[in-house]
Amino acid sequence: MGIERRPTTPTESRRDRTGSLPFLLDVDGVAEVLGVTVRHVRRLVAERRIPFVKWGRYLRFDPAELEAWIDDARIASHDPRKPAHKRSAV
Repeated sequence: MGIERRPTTPTESRRDRTGSLPFLLDVDGVAEVLGVTVRHVRRLVAERRIPFVKWGRYLRFDPAELEAWIDDARIASHDPRKPAHKRSAV
């Protein structure tokens, strides 16, 4: 049994198993993945609603951060077998 080592820097925690940095997407790539227009992605960036990296004049997006962002936005479906909400007696 080995001791699990925690990442010491934020960059190190984003490295894949080969030790290289993750492949970052550009605005066009994010728009394609999300199925929206480039204009919509730029609006999300301007409103600070999507995680991004600003590198000089370039915008880049970490796929792992985008996946977490999408998961955070996920809304659970309604299960008709469960009561929607219990009313308390007054």
